[in-house]
Amino acid sequence: MSFMHSSRHFFERHGFGVFSRFADKLGMRAKNVRIFFIYISFVTVGLSFALYLTLAFLLRLKDMIYTKRSSVFDL
Repeated sequence: MSFMHSSRHFFERHGFGVFSRFADKLGMRAKNVRIFFIYISFVTVGLSFALYLTLAFLLRLKDMIYTKRSSVFDL
């Protein structure tokens, strides 16, 4: 349990200061920068899922339109 506690303490001490330093450089509040990154992460996940669904729909549509026929009499 000591390893978990020490690793958590390390990341809390060194990792969570990124947004506050970034906000200081931009002259903004750290809260606004954190909220922006949260919203951007949700948007990118949503866009990738929408792109996946669109490509799956187009492939299915292509398969419905361009079916390979074995002979002339299948028309």
